[in-house]
Amino acid sequence: MDFLNAVILGLVQGLTEFLPVSSSAHIRIVGEFLGTGADPGARFTAITQIGTEAAVVLFFWRDIVRIIGQWGRSLVGKVPRSDPDARMGWLIILGSLPIIVLGLLFQDQIETSLRNLWITATVLIVFGILLGIADYVGAKKRRLNDLTVGHGVVYGFAQALALIPGVSRSGGTITAGLFMGYERAAAARYAFLLAIPAVLGSGFYQMYKSVAKPCVESAGNCTPELFGPLETLVATVVAFGVALAVIAFFMNYISRHSFLPFVIYRILLGSALFVLLATNTISA
Repeated sequence: MDFLNAVILGLVQGLTEFLPVSSSAHIRIVGEFLGTGADPGARFTAITQIGTEAAVVLFFWRDIVRIIGQWGRSLVGKVPRSDPDARMGWLIILGSLPIIVLGLLFQDQIETSLRNLWITATVLIVFGILLGIADYVGAKKRRLNDLTVGHGVVYGFAQALALIPGVSRSGGTITAGLFMGYERAAAARYAFLLAIPAVLGSGFYQMYKSVAKPCVESAGNCTPELFGPLETLVATVVAFGVALAVIAFFMNYISRHSFLPFVIYRILLGSALFVLLATNTISA
């Protein structure tokens, strides 16, 4: 049964990581309805995201190799730091700093209190509405070549909000980009590239912790993880395969359509979650 649950959660992770609907919220909610009947945990979520980020690396492989290459050449003066790809490398580093710093400062809250489903339901709705407003009022004229240091910082703090389940890493970053006037595809592309250092760093850090201490501390107690290493690996591999297809679909979809379906979905999911919590169908 644990393997089946792991496969289901891997599917959920892969389906929702890049859509602006919050994969961590879905993992948190779906976990309540599986045979485990419990939160899979921040550690499990972070490790399975290695699979989805591997899909990003594969999908944007040429872009990533070019950016890293030009960034490295800019360090030794072979290309100017104003080179678009070298500059993108610096902006990704800059934009990654907020989530790294805030993730370390609020690690305990991220793994415990911020996973409360009342909070998840609230931010699903609030950030769904913000995404809808940004998509409606945004100028959608700027491209990635227009990215400034100031905008990179704003993107970085928007990504950091995704430490709260329900915000959505891609959703928060894309919303910020739309408010700043970026095209839908440009905002999404940068959101995906920006996530790579933070997500891989978090995933491998949690993997190290799971090896060093294979239990989760809570209220002074150390309880075993819900899923073992093999089940977590299965979920990660499944998430990789599904995410690869979702990225291709999403990038094609947003070049021609608005985010309205995702806005409606977030509001409906958040509302349904409020009902389930109010009727004690699930526990917060």
